[in-house]
Amino acid sequence: MTKTLVTSALPYANGSIHLGHLVEYIQTDIYVRFLRSCGEEVIYICADDTHGTPIEIKAQQMGISPERLVEDIGAEHRKDFADFGVSFDHYDSTNSPENREYAVMIFERLKAGGYVEKRPLELTYCEKDKRFLPDRFVRGTCPKCGAGDQYGDVCEKCGATYAPTELVDPRCAICGSAPLRRDSDHYFFKLGEFTEFLKEWAAGEGTLDPAVRKNLLGGWLGTGLADWCISRDGPYFGFEIPGEQNKYFYVWLDAPIGYISSTERYLKAKGGSQTALAYWDERAEARIVHFIGKDILNFHALFWPAVLKGAGLKRPDKIAVHGMLTVNGEKMSKARGTFINARQYLELLDPSYLRYFYAANLGPSPEDLDLSLSEFRLKVNAELVNNLGNLCNRALSILATKLGGKLSGERDQALIDDALATVPVVRAAFAKLEYRNALRAVVELGERANKFVQDSKPWEKVASAPEQARRDLSTIADVAYLVAAMLAPVVPKVSEEICAQLAAKPLTFKDLETARAPLLPDGHALGTPRPIIGRLEEKVVSGLIVSTPAEPPAKKKEPKKPEPKPEPAPAGVASYEDFAKVELRVGKILTAERVPKSDKLLKLSVELGEAQPRTIAAGIAEALSPEQVMGKRVVVVANLAKRTIRGIESNGMLLAAGEPATGLTLVEVPGEVPPGTRIK
Repeated sequence: MTKTLVTSALPYANGSIHLGHLVEYIQTDIYVRFLRSCGEEVIYICADDTHGTPIEIKAQQMGISPERLVEDIGAEHRKDFADFGVSFDHYDSTNSPENREYAVMIFERLKAGGYVEKRPLELTYCEKDKRFLPDRFVRGTCPKCGAGDQYGDVCEKCGATYAPTELVDPRCAICGSAPLRRDSDHYFFKLGEFTEFLKEWAAGEGTLDPAVRKNLLGGWLGTGLADWCISRDGPYFGFEIPGEQNKYFYVWLDAPIGYISSTERYLKAKGGSQTALAYWDERAEARIVHFIGKDILNFHALFWPAVLKGAGLKRPDKIAVHGMLTVNGEKMSKARGTFINARQYLELLDPSYLRYFYAANLGPSPEDLDLSLSEFRLKVNAELVNNLGNLCNRALSILATKLGGKLSGERDQALIDDALATVPVVRAAFAKLEYRNALRAVVELGERANKFVQDSKPWEKVASAPEQARRDLSTIADVAYLVAAMLAPVVPKVSEEICAQLAAKPLTFKDLETARAPLLPDGHALGTPRPIIGRLEEKVVSGLIVSTPAEPPAKKKEPKKPEPKPEPAPAGVASYEDFAKVELRVGKILTAERVPKSDKLLKLSVELGEAQPRTIAAGIAEALSPEQVMGKRVVVVANLAKRTIRGIESNGMLLAAGEPATGLTLVEVPGEVPPGTRIK
């Protein structure tokens, strides 16, 4: 069996973990849990990235040593990750003796191969602080687009890259004074010599997502690769270069080497004689998978594989690249209160909600992910709570309270076959990092299972046909067991709760390779039923947004003159105020049936992201059959007054185009917009 080493990018040890970081660690953790569930030999390695000028200066400002700072930050990071269920096999620090040893080894191999040369470099120097300034410690005007207050290496507005000496009106980010220019000897890695190798490596089957290879990496490879400076002047928190005075390895040289040194420290902690070369030697049979954000793609898909190639070490087999997180459609901002730390979230909400939402929106391509708090609440409530959680709870509650908590040996074979057929679909999607497709398949199975319960109405059979009710609910118990297995990589706590209530050991994807019905045997005794996971409440979710700092008191202004009232709209014309009263939401039609003695009406059960589906009597039966509308995502007038039609209390109205007699088309919402989403 091939061994797999999986890594997440190393978080920088000068601040807290936030929800943007967690996109990557949750994405990686799901993949690792999935591989373990499939029976594969996998280890998940990570570490704090602990070197560089920012850490040195922050420690100085706090009056502590850099070592103490990274130790404290490391403890905080470990706790946050653990509380989000991120299952590292080993979490380390790049400030280790092993990392120093491997950094020196790789540097010496690169020098011996002729891939490193030493030459003078013009740098910015702060006379006041008596130090050379790294690119991030020089601020000024972008030489390309003229944007002000930009870093010394890249413009955040236009994306241009440049040297700190190219900035217009530069200033020291520490003291604000204008820096000087001075030469200093530095080491350069000849990245350009690896251009053809990198093109071949990047084109390898499965190495990079096609969108990453074409849209992000292609530009760099097409325009030529410049040499990279891999040394820094002191003072600098990092590893000194052997044989040099006051010269240190640049943090981006030793940081990715932390993947190697952390592997070695993991193997040492286990005991035995293996070194990291069991995974990282060029001839090793292990598979290496990196998960990273697209903002550090150039380091991981250009610099890092070239360094490994030059040092005779194994290159990664796959680099999975994700996009950036926005909150409510905008870049995370402390001023707006949307820069949400991991601990801030954990004080309010269960991490299962965020794990589910991220997974439900993640695929293998680097699209940005938006944490719209309203969509977050609606989607989690509709799918995880109301659909999957309610499916398990409603069946187990009736079995436990009215049927003695024992299962029948009989099942509805059609539904069980349907559920078992879903497993390979979900497994294939997880393997390809198509998490959203995996969860879509599980959710759709849940919808079919909920419809089975609604159609069979076991609660009505408890007294008159108890064994039939037991059979139907035992079928749902088996489906719930499968759902728990398929959800386990995403929401392990929810999966564990389902299994506890079933009083059954957790199933793995390996187990499901040979699973047959019934999964739970005749007479199996259940545990104690209770709600699987609670609903997300709007008030609690909104508490994630920390109020912005108070603005200074405004000057006293003259009272405004009252604005003239708008003229009333002409007859037959709706005013803006009239239209604003109408609340349109996305609804998903769960069930549909004809209304007896009516040619025009269908009775619909429509999911709107609420605690219970709504019943709507729709006059569409002349044009559309129940089979044609089930599963459709439609537009619903959600705040229409209730109305009783043919004895049915109808709570809403569907939008449609055309006439029932001559042809009618429901207004549908494309894609996977969750039920309850407001249409504006």
